[in-house]
Amino acid sequence: MNFTIAADHRGLDLKSKIKNKLEALGHSVEDFGTNSTESCDYPDFAFPAAEKVGKGKAEKGILICSTGIGMSIIGNKVKNVRASLCTNVHQAEMTRQHNDSNVLVLAADELPEDKNLEILEAWLTNDFEGGRHQRRVSKIHDLTQN
Repeated sequence: MNFTIAADHRGLDLKSKIKNKLEALGHSVEDFGTNSTESCDYPDFAFPAAEKVGKGKAEKGILICSTGIGMSIIGNKVKNVRASLCTNVHQAEMTRQHNDSNVLVLAADELPEDKNLEILEAWLTNDFEGGRHQRRVSKIHDLTQN
């Protein structure tokens, strides 16, 4: 599977660990930055990473910042992206199963690293259930095509 990944300065360390984990699992990862701990503006990195997913040029994306809120906002501005900020394993499972989330957003400063990695694992290992959930995802798609 091919992924995009992006973080601001607060999410840099977690981004590096996740990128290494994904590559160790055999996935390809395009890193949109940042690659510095200097303060930066998250939209500069999040938008192009999410846009690649939205255009179907990457299968999934991961965005990381301090709280995950800013990354969620920008990720969900991109057509065809369903970015989900997850702060626990259950949310990660449900957003894949029910929402067909294609971008995971993590909060580097809100949770310990091991919890964020558990959330990632749950998001990676759950699939979209379709059925009644497909109807809802299709409505979201239809509403956002303008």
